[in-house]
Amino acid sequence: MTHKLVPYLFILLFLSACSFSTSNNEIPENTIPATVDRVVDGDTLKVTLEEREETIRLLLVDTPETKHPSKPVQPFGPEASDFAKDRLEGEKVGIEIDVSERDKYGRLLAYVWIGDQMFNEMLLEEGLARVAYIYQPNVKYVDQFQKIQRQAQEEGKGIWSIEDYVQEEGFDEEAETNDSPTEEKFASEECQIKGNINSKGEKIYHVPEGSYYEMTKAEEMFCTKNEAEEAGFRPSSR
Repeated sequence: MTHKLVPYLFILLFLSACSFSTSNNEIPENTIPATVDRVVDGDTLKVTLEEREETIRLLLVDTPETKHPSKPVQPFGPEASDFAKDRLEGEKVGIEIDVSERDKYGRLLAYVWIGDQMFNEMLLEEGLARVAYIYQPNVKYVDQFQKIQRQAQEEGKGIWSIEDYVQEEGFDEEAETNDSPTEEKFASEECQIKGNINSKGEKIYHVPEGSYYEMTKAEEMFCTKNEAEEAGFRPSSR
């Protein structure tokens, strides 16, 4: 009699495991389902939401720059970007809006949930972002975020491992030390390729030797042509 129960118990355990896995991947209530198409950098994403593409800017957090038109690659910027790519690209997420929906650039301001974890918090926990851009009325989680940040500071994680690197107005590249993990890796690498979207909606990239390079306003910066093309940009004809 006992041996007949074994397959039955095995099936029950299997179904329970499947149920548990599914529930972990469910997005929280009161969020908008979306799919992450591409990570621009640690705090900016391209997603498909309600059958349209949106640019998401994570609320209340700021990661070091990797593709800023006028700033160099900053320490722990690539780590933040890679962390976001590993966990978000191709994944289904939940988009939580606070009160004001968009910034002056038209980007959707949001908290991004993957399963039962908020990615904004994950960046802070790893020391890959600072609490920043605290503007009313979008302050729902600011106290919670600051508590997480203090813990990362105490542990000297990521950006907090470089003395005086994190400033109130942003990140200070001059605080970078010789033993910073980012310095050696990116000392000779500069992201100079400009990505621009023209009035027809075409994504075009311009290299420094191109005819239109100087007059082009960069919306995204790329380190290589392959990187630009993978992001959907084509080369300029001149």
